[in-house]
Amino acid sequence: MRPRAVLAFDPPTLVERIFGPEGLARLGAAVDLDPEVVTEVASPGARRRLADAELLVAGWGAPPLATELVPRLRAVAYAGGVARTCLADPARLAARGVTASNARAANAVPVAEYTLAMILLANKKAHSAERAYRERRAAPDAERLLTGAGNYRRTVGIVGASQVGRRVAELLRPFDLDVLVHSPELEPGPVPGLPGARAAELDEVAARSDVLSLHQPLTPETAGQVDARVLGLLPDGATLINTARGGVVDGAALLAELRTGRIDAVLDVTDPEPPAPDSDLWSLPNVVLTPHLAGSTGTELRRIGASVVAEAERFARGLEFEHPEELVAS
Repeated sequence: MRPRAVLAFDPPTLVERIFGPEGLARLGAAVDLDPEVVTEVASPGARRRLADAELLVAGWGAPPLATELVPRLRAVAYAGGVARTCLADPARLAARGVTASNARAANAVPVAEYTLAMILLANKKAHSAERAYRERRAAPDAERLLTGAGNYRRTVGIVGASQVGRRVAELLRPFDLDVLVHSPELEPGPVPGLPGARAAELDEVAARSDVLSLHQPLTPETAGQVDARVLGLLPDGATLINTARGGVVDGAALLAELRTGRIDAVLDVTDPEPPAPDSDLWSLPNVVLTPHLAGSTGTELRRIGASVVAEAERFARGLEFEHPEELVAS
């Protein structure tokens, strides 16, 4: 007998965007899928569907579910980074034996791809060359503008050996680049599982990096970690890339450094987000500002859907999740 499953998303149109017809067909073949999408927990209909659910397939906008609403729940497959966010009391569910998985690994792929593209373009000085070309409407002074540009024997620093950070390091492997990594759990020296990458303290990574790419989580320890001192260690002409969280950078210190024109920045995240309307980030010529698009968008959402469906299929066959999440935060 197939386990009973319920979808929880808001708006419900996310289901089609994430799974598509093929993904929904696979999901329906693996589990007994309720056709209605739960967007709230107040109505009798929603409570009845949740009470029957053995598997919760949830994602962005899902209402936090109280433990009492899901008495039969055995597992959560989450189409996002942290399954705990859709549960009001994940510790109680964990104590009851409920397991969970998330799609963090699937979402890491486009973030790493975005980062790779920006690293290569930053070293090539493509953004400053494009601006100069557009402004002059004639060939810019290549000797002045592009001396030192290129991706041969440049150094890329990665802060945070997260899933994204590690994937960026893997994507950089075919290029003639030196890769330095800083993450608190790594001892100085070769990075296990990342051939060619070397771990070092943050100061050394910053001081040697032509591009410094941020991939650490936002925690009390990392809030404002990239401060005026770290930014001051970056070589002249270096580029800071942030696809992590805006709060890992001291925003005032970054603006002060950018106003000098000494370094460039590629910012997919800021604090606040978006920047205030009068922020200089909108107008500084050495800043590339994108609207938090490095993560899964458009067709990339289907990768997340495929990951969640695969987990649901494993659950239906009595197997452990491939991408488990501890419901009790460490």
